[in-house]
Amino acid sequence: MSTVQVIVTEKEIDFDMVARWNPSAEHGASNAFLGFVRNLNLGKSVIAVEYDCFKPMCEKVFNQIANEAKSKWGDDSNILIVHRHGRLSVGEASVAIVVTTGHRDESYRSSRYIIEEIKTRAPIWKKEFYVDGQTEWVRGHALCQHRKVNHHEEHSWTDSCGGTVHSHETR
Repeated sequence: MSTVQVIVTEKEIDFDMVARWNPSAEHGASNAFLGFVRNLNLGKSVIAVEYDCFKPMCEKVFNQIANEAKSKWGDDSNILIVHRHGRLSVGEASVAIVVTTGHRDESYRSSRYIIEEIKTRAPIWKKEFYVDGQTEWVRGHALCQHRKVNHHEEHSWTDSCGGTVHSHETR
């Protein structure tokens, strides 16, 4: 029997619970994604973020997304989604996703699908707090997402709000 568990909480994400979460002895693959509050966003120094959400709708959307992933990559998969709300400091985990499946490919694909769909569909709003004392509600990911414009040598993205982001990351 497969499991979908969603948690929307103000409490810190329990990394031990996330690491141990595998409700099926039949599954040999577990893929965990952790998202953290970073100290820089679009050139601004961030000290904290505040996530606001409509919890019942978040839980409903998370369940829908999880069930979509299950229908695409395995009805027997198990999915855990934990998302924080409230104020978080830089370095704190804001989201955890665990997908267990019989084999690794399905768990990777499901996990990626889930985080991308959460970013575009979940009723979660994010307010950033900056070093200079200013704050700003960040546009939703669906309206202002970063896309790679060249997947080869050039490491720059164009966001749909008109900005360009450069990366020194190598592959």
